[in-house]
Amino acid sequence: MCGILGIVSRHPVNQVLYDGLLLLQHRGQDAAGIATCTGRSFAMQKGNGLVRDVFRTRNMRALPGSSGIAHVRYPTAGSAGNDEEAQPFYVNAPFGLTLAHNGNLTNSAELKDEMFRLDRRHINTESDSEVLLNVLANELQANASGTSLDPATIFRAVSVLQQRVRGAYACVVEIAGYGVLGFRDPFGIRPICYGVAETESGTEYLIASESVALEGLGFRFVRDIAPGEAIFIDLEGNFHSQQCAAHSQLNPCIFEYVYFARPDSVIDGTSVYEARLKLGENLADSVGSAWRTGEIDVVMPIPDTSRPSAMQLAMRLGLDYREGFIKNRYVGRTFIMPGQAVREKSVRQKLNAMSIEFKGKNVLLVDDSIVRGTTSREIVMMAREAGANKVFFASAAPPIRFPNVYGIDMPTRDELIAHGRSDEEIRVAIGADALIYQSIDAMKRAVAAAGPRVSQFEASCFDAHYVTGDITPEYLDRIENARLAPTALREDADRNQMNLKFSAVQD
Repeated sequence: MCGILGIVSRHPVNQVLYDGLLLLQHRGQDAAGIATCTGRSFAMQKGNGLVRDVFRTRNMRALPGSSGIAHVRYPTAGSAGNDEEAQPFYVNAPFGLTLAHNGNLTNSAELKDEMFRLDRRHINTESDSEVLLNVLANELQANASGTSLDPATIFRAVSVLQQRVRGAYACVVEIAGYGVLGFRDPFGIRPICYGVAETESGTEYLIASESVALEGLGFRFVRDIAPGEAIFIDLEGNFHSQQCAAHSQLNPCIFEYVYFARPDSVIDGTSVYEARLKLGENLADSVGSAWRTGEIDVVMPIPDTSRPSAMQLAMRLGLDYREGFIKNRYVGRTFIMPGQAVREKSVRQKLNAMSIEFKGKNVLLVDDSIVRGTTSREIVMMAREAGANKVFFASAAPPIRFPNVYGIDMPTRDELIAHGRSDEEIRVAIGADALIYQSIDAMKRAVAAAGPRVSQFEASCFDAHYVTGDITPEYLDRIENARLAPTALREDADRNQMNLKFSAVQD
């Protein structure tokens, strides 16, 4: 999962892009990058780490221009430790392009081979985002006439890209000297929207992964980019849009509503906060049917994502709600941290249990989901150590039994605690006295009830239905084998994409 931004302004954009990345930091803590444009010249700064660690004052001063794009990443395809994978990516021909991508391509290996055999293009990293950039560059070059470029040509190039590329992608691209392009895959799996700000100098446009970034930066939310649609804002502030896919349908990733997105965002007309309240209501009905609620003394969320669901569950069942875990907000989200050992170590650094809320009580812990089980097991243990009499566990999402191939970092089936296990076996593995999951149908009903525009979802990690229709057992085996045998990197290498002085921060 990643966060992306693209802006065309009347003023310098470096600070706006930096502030926007802070608003999207929850979408990726592995790497960050900003690319701005002055005339036909790009400036770029990117590297591994949090936004606050990648950019210093000297870096910000070296990012002039009134248009640009930005990216925060957590690893999907490619290497988590390789700063060559940090985005934006750059290619010099045609015209000069920078790209930031949220999602994951499912045919990147075939495309990479095509790029070399047919298009004579070299891909410098293992990132599918660089593949996507080169496909776009190739189609722009094929469709452009002479040295000029217009919106119709850009949209033709995106149309051909959507015929060649499969998977999930929400993208922003800056074309040097022309403007900023945003586009979305035909299924609308990953979110992307845009807003405007009226200034004395004219209208400014901002494209972002989530509406919260628009609002936080003073932009008025206009709408989501539709599945298969592309929008282009030229440097004079003129807005252009076109549906570029022959067939499109809205199937947003349901995990955005369950976990990833900020609760104050609205995605495809659905309030994330309201969706999580609805998840809590439906989960309460399941708990009330399966358990004797009189045995539950208190309901507690596992901060922060599950808080709305836990509050709504407690209210619906007439149970006390308490905050038993205090979160250290200076430790990152454990689910998106690369490496099991890092996740296990960080759980107790991130949360502390208050014994006054646990001692002698039967506690119902509510979490948004259970992925690897690492956090759940540690938290159950912490609750017992804090004095809980019994620890019940409820998940607002169904069991995650299948890999996600559209941009969520859980491709290996063996990493998923629910894969090949019954609910009872999972309960034993996490050490709870009782465990209940939301059903798949109840989850989908809950999110659909929160927004009238969405009735179908990409929910493959729960139901094994891959909406792009190209995922085979052989494909899943291949990505698992690649994950288990990653390409070795030189730890002491001063690495960065093409070594174009778009360097990572050096201490």
